Formats: sequence, C-alpha cells, structure tokens
Amino acid sequence: MTVRPDGRWGVVPPAVYGVNVDAIDDSRQISLPATFNFRDAGGYLGHGGRPVRRGRLYRSDSLHRLTEQDRDAFVAIGIRTVIDLRRPTEVERDGRVPAYQGLSYRHIHPEHDDWAGVPHEEGASLARYLADRYADLAQTGTAGLAEAVGLIADSANAPVVVHCVAGKDRTGIVCALTLAVLGVDDADITADYALSSEASARYSAWLASINPDGAEVPAPFLASPAEAMQIFLDELRAGHGSVEAYLRHAGVTDEQLAALRDHLLDEPTKAEPTDA
Repeated sequence: MTVRPDGRWGVVPPAVYGVNVDAIDDSRQISLPATFNFRDAGGYLGHGGRPVRRGRLYRSDSLHRLTEQDRDAFVAIGIRTVIDLRRPTEVERDGRVPAYQGLSYRHIHPEHDDWAGVPHEEGASLARYLADRYADLAQTGTAGLAEAVGLIADSANAPVVVHCVAGKDRTGIVCALTLAVLGVDDADITADYALSSEASARYSAWLASINPDGAEVPAPFLASPAEAMQIFLDELRAGHGSVEAYLRHAGVTDEQLAALRDHLLDEPTKAEPTDA
C-alpha cells in the first residue's frame, strides 16, 4: 500500500524521491532511487552446500515508480522478466514497470482476501496476524503462486524480479517457497524475509521527511517479523508434509521443481586449502 505525501492512500509522484534514505549497508540491497526494497535473493546455502546463485532472482517493492531516469541502472542489473503480484486494481491505480526494451512483464495475482476486511487488533500478536494472512493467501492463491514459481523455474526467464506493493508479503511468500525448495535453512529464509523491516524503515524515513504530518501507515503494512514467516512455513508443512508437496498440490510439476534447483543452485563452495 502506497501513501501519498498528502496522507491519502494512492500514488506517490515520482518527482519527490530525492531524499537519500538508503543508508543501511546491506550487500543484498540494490540501489535504485525509486525503490526501497529491491534486493538479491541469492547467496544463501541450499541443498548439499550449494549456494543460491546471485544475480538470478531478485525481489522488490513496486516498480511503477521507475522512470526513464532509472533505465540505465535497471538495465545494468540485467533483469529479463518482471513478475508483478499486485491486485489488478493496484496495477490500474499505480501503473506498472516501464516497458523497457527486452523486458518481459508478467502480471500474476494470487487470489486473496483484502486485509482491510480482517484488521489487526491492537495488542494482538502481529506475527500471528501476518502468518494467518499468508496462510489464507496460500489457500486461495494456489494457482497464482504456482504460476510464479513455475516462471522462476524456467531459466529462460532469468534474471527475474518478483514484486508486489511493499515487496514483503506476496513477494515474501513466493521467495520463501522458492528458497525452501532450494534447501535453504528456515533461519536464512526468515532472516531474508525480515530484511523488509529495514526497507520499511527507509520508507518511513522518506515519508516522514516529505510529510511529517501525514497519516501513519498501519503496522501490518510495514512489519515483517521473522516469526511470522516461520509460523507460516511450520503450519504449511504441518498441513501438506513439505513445501514441495504444497507446490505440487498448487500445480507445480516435479520437472519444474528440478529445474528450479538446476539453474538457481551453484556448485558447492570449495574450502580454502590449509597449511599442513
């Protein structure tokens, strides 16, 4: 959800993105002035000690704020495919990533209820609230999640960037499922998800700098506690046996799961020789 400088929900004019709020040193963070949560999902250890390849799968907040001025920086990253997980109404309201030459755009909306219909109650566990919303999405949005993971599995689409509005909820689920299939430990998956809290801090700092009297963004739209993703993964496995079993249920084939591992997992890192 995007907040305008006048405090209303809606589109933020690109011209106001002149404040440098990307002060957190994070090697995964990709510096694009019009985004707050664009980062590489690679680098974690997966099956057999094989690291997830860098530069193949990225995650981001909405890319509609990119302009022609961002073209060179975006093209330099080498993105071939954009997977946009936002609602059709969100795309209509804010627009999509610019149609840069050679860029494939795929709009996939995993069906899910609007969070406004299930508000977070003050004092209730935020992690539990978010995990419940993610479970709802995993139940109603199976077709969309399967399509997104299937696109990521096809090496011809890479490098891929997956995004929604904030880059933490729908995007977080797709990336968590993908990393789980690759054999990444839950501790790393949940830590990667929690990095969106830092992005929210950057976003909040920017918002306060241009509109100190603006409306406060509801906590669920900003928070990404690691516990929320852990609860979601634990309960998904309890219900389906494994993440892979859930994805098969959703429509992902064994061939796609194998392809995902083949092109996103690098060779094992060789240990440095030691003196005898």
